[in-house]
Amino acid sequence: MRRHGWNSGDRRWRLTALLGVGAAVLALIVTLLNTLPGEGGTAGTSRDGDKVHGTPAVPPDDLGPEVGWGFTHTQFSADEGSRAAVERVEKRLGERPLPQIQHIMGWGAGNPEPVEGRYDFEEMDRRIDFVRATGGTPVVTLCCAPDWMKGGKSGTGDTDWSQSALETAPEPEHFQDFADLAATVARRYPDVRHFIVWNEFKGFWNNAEARWDYEGYTRLYNLVYKALKKVDEDIMVGGPYLVMDSLDPRQKQDASTSLKGPWGAMDQRILDAFDYWDKNRAGADFVVVDGSSYTADDELLPDEFAATEKFTAVSEWVRRRVPGLPLWWAEYYVEPADANDDRHGWSETRRVAVQAAGLIGMAKGGATSAFYWNPEEKSGECPGCLWTPTDTSGGGRALPMYDLLARFGAEFPPGTRYETVSVAADDRPNVRVLADDDAVLVVNTLDRKISAKVDGRRFAMGAYEVRWLKR
Repeated sequence: MRRHGWNSGDRRWRLTALLGVGAAVLALIVTLLNTLPGEGGTAGTSRDGDKVHGTPAVPPDDLGPEVGWGFTHTQFSADEGSRAAVERVEKRLGERPLPQIQHIMGWGAGNPEPVEGRYDFEEMDRRIDFVRATGGTPVVTLCCAPDWMKGGKSGTGDTDWSQSALETAPEPEHFQDFADLAATVARRYPDVRHFIVWNEFKGFWNNAEARWDYEGYTRLYNLVYKALKKVDEDIMVGGPYLVMDSLDPRQKQDASTSLKGPWGAMDQRILDAFDYWDKNRAGADFVVVDGSSYTADDELLPDEFAATEKFTAVSEWVRRRVPGLPLWWAEYYVEPADANDDRHGWSETRRVAVQAAGLIGMAKGGATSAFYWNPEEKSGECPGCLWTPTDTSGGGRALPMYDLLARFGAEFPPGTRYETVSVAADDRPNVRVLADDDAVLVVNTLDRKISAKVDGRRFAMGAYEVRWLKR
């Protein structure tokens, strides 16, 4: 803060004081006017949203559309908290950098453009800084949209953070405005080379025909794709980020007759939406889907481990549709949530084992990149999290899920050639295995100890144990 002096003398002091009070009152009035609800307040915003932020990292020369196995930042992450805890996470991630997704609005980021042409990237800047500090590959998901693009109020104090509002798509007349915002983000963070367009078709549903509004999404996608390529033709763009929902195998309505298995049948309306996007897209550098191993009714069929075979089947289906494009899973889930979207029902050993089976399922289907939706908590217990909450100096310690993800990413990066390994006949129903020429991942799917023979070696495994072997 600058210091201000004044000349001595009572009359001069009073005049200066009165002027100072007047200026303060005027500033207060301006601030209030800028923050009144519904008045389009612009406090805390600027017009130079496309100004390069910080010191961008230099992308590797061989950076391509396949980024590997990483995670998504959610509402709470390690960009805030105790300095010691934040540094602990940064150090651990720096040892084995992982690709990291951040959305432009929501999930830890504020409204990037609360008023048309006025930007606020404070939270987004902090998340990008964190990715840079850990040496990770930054990925940006272009979702969600400022309120004024979707029929809401304009103004810094008027953002509606309810789930229904956040998941509303831009109105068609604002599709180009959203594409322009995407271009602004790309200019601000020139080291971000991978962009995903929107999230799970949120807001794109055709009520009249009870199907996805794939025409609307594809129009938005194409405008964003062209806007990003205009900023830099080397930027890589992917979509459609559809939720690959499956139905109970006994259900006939909306069920696919071709893409099905013991885990269920795919919702044909989703496959139709994917095909429309694929046929009408302006271009794509990679293809993105997400989904769960369980059905739309939260059923794990025939059980939690066998259900992960859905990831393999869906991955193979997508790759047949878009040959030559790398496949990403932007989100993947193996454990149904409760009514509050929490997952507390499983032990951590069971959770890690089923997650490992899910990763194996995606890799066997040909996916080369996938992102764990990190359910980080601000404080307290954190089931399924990658690290303990960073609210205290003792926080930020790696948890079992982090160890699995980091090891999987290091052992099976993009370009891995997977090999078949021998598994004893009586062990095949009880283990899941993935291997290359250097490492073997073995998962015990039983809640009891077993003796397994894999790759010519016999060894004991604990209940739900995840074991790495070197070859």
